Amino acid sequence: MFEVLAAAVLALAPAQVISRFPAPEAKQGAAVDARYIYAIDNSQIAKYDRKTGAKVAHFKGDPVKFPHMNSCAVIGAELICAGSNYPATPMQSQVEVFDPVTMTHVRTIPLGRQPGSLTFVDRWRGSWWAGFANYDGRGGEPGRDHTFTTVVRFDDQWRPQDRWTLPPDVLARMAPGSASGGAFGPDGRLYVTGHDRPELYVLEAPKGGGVLRLVTTIEIQVEGQAIAFDRSAPGVLLGISRGKREVVAMKLPPLEDK
Repeated sequence: MFEVLAAAVLALAPAQVISRFPAPEAKQGAAVDARYIYAIDNSQIAKYDRKTGAKVAHFKGDPVKFPHMNSCAVIGAELICAGSNYPATPMQSQVEVFDPVTMTHVRTIPLGRQPGSLTFVDRWRGSWWAGFANYDGRGGEPGRDHTFTTVVRFDDQWRPQDRWTLPPDVLARMAPGSASGGAFGPDGRLYVTGHDRPELYVLEAPKGGGVLRLVTTIEIQVEGQAIAFDRSAPGVLLGISRGKREVVAMKLPPLEDK
């Protein structure tokens, strides 16, 4: 199994680093728009000017209310963040919404009990897509391990529509962790990262649910964690280096269109 996936890793050239951006809050992930970078650290989000590197705004929430914001994405006029009570159990998940201009908290969308702990949210083709992590150890629940990691498509009222699990070979690479980051690329594929490997899994979702299909794996210069596409620069993906507290921008190798 590992040999097959290793071949997929080598199928494409590695992602090329474009820039490294220092941000002390770069612990969980990063979000991006045309002018700003947003570095996420559990209960806080820092907003940085991309040109000057200056911190222009900072949300610092109560850790009791915001124990674990894992990833964010600028969607429309809002900053949408995936939150949970990780590592507490039973798992509870919620979506936190911010005004990216003022960095004020707008509302919470409680999702309650789901098939895991919410780690990423994105918007694609009129639906909300969310990744729910499961773990073998810390933060896991009895009777569920990392193989229960699930991607769910929701409607606008956050009612579940379809569900997918990850391919077994990808899950094997993530063990004992789970999916930490996920975002749709401009090609309509779902790009997913784990918690610690420098790998980006390119996946396709069969209609109606089932098992996501692995297209290829791309070597990246960050150790997993949450990711975000730069919509102002096609093919550019942002991730973080937790150890260096950096936001890293990378140019992905081209894939054939579906």
